[in-house]
Amino acid sequence: MVNRNKLRLLYLYQYLVQNTDAAHPLSTVELINILKTQYGLSVSRNTISDDLNVLHDCGLRIEHYESTQNKYYYDGQAYSIAELKLLADAIASSRFITQRKSESLIVKLSTLANVKNASMLQRHVYVANRVKSDNECGYSSVDAINEAIHYKKKILFKYTEFDEDRHRVVSNNGSEYIVSPYTLIWDGAYYYVCGYCDECQTMRSFRLDRIESSLLILDEFAVMAPRDYNPANYRKAVFRMFETDEPIEVEMVCDINVMQYLIDNFGVDFITEPIDEKTFKAKVFVCTSAIFFRWVFGFDGLIKILSPNSVVLEYRQMLTRALEV
Repeated sequence: MVNRNKLRLLYLYQYLVQNTDAAHPLSTVELINILKTQYGLSVSRNTISDDLNVLHDCGLRIEHYESTQNKYYYDGQAYSIAELKLLADAIASSRFITQRKSESLIVKLSTLANVKNASMLQRHVYVANRVKSDNECGYSSVDAINEAIHYKKKILFKYTEFDEDRHRVVSNNGSEYIVSPYTLIWDGAYYYVCGYCDECQTMRSFRLDRIESSLLILDEFAVMAPRDYNPANYRKAVFRMFETDEPIEVEMVCDINVMQYLIDNFGVDFITEPIDEKTFKAKVFVCTSAIFFRWVFGFDGLIKILSPNSVVLEYRQMLTRALEV
């Protein structure tokens, strides 16, 4: 039978890791009582002090406050409780991660905190209008796509959409897409894989939670990304990743009050020119899609499309169709 005294150091270290931090230290007397009541080990003050010094000298991050009664705690947590709360909130609010997977990840995340702080990670975060994905496969596709990007291989998958009965169905007439993945981009709480699509003969973006679980890495080498490909610029140009057309330069007349919204979507590197004290011109590269037009319309006249004429005409036609309906 194993001599339990030989396990004393392990029990002591384990308890300090799981139950203490700088805000929750334990005195020598408290540690003696814990070893006796929980592990059936009787030790003296000198023995426990020696054990604590051994743990500290071994680099196991056991620290203490010096006072009339020294108090000891574990100071080697990889993350502070504030950092863990931030991560838990991000997981809870992500659309890409399903409700079940979110709960599972937060439980795992709580193991990085001590017992006293773990319950604080159940944050009950409410995010307005945040609909969680129902597709568990998107989460598992991340590793496969990262592997394909690393080894410069193409991927093959089926893409899905929803029918009128809200059932998930395969799009593209049931056929697979073959894609040379360039990057994974997190945008609008969703994950997207961006790359060259063989079928479309152009760059496309696909939401990972809409990819079926049968994603395969092919032996065929991927088409290399263009030399001027920049994920940050591509994300801004494609405008929330919903469209597939090539971006073009659009000039707009904007009220000064919308500058912050342009920066939110296009960054700070677009061209501006003041018109008067209340308005300015802005030139941005964007896919001129219904998503873009909806964004412009939402500002109730504070943004007006100036050029090119083809985009102005397209916007007018969309508004006319909406009025006819």
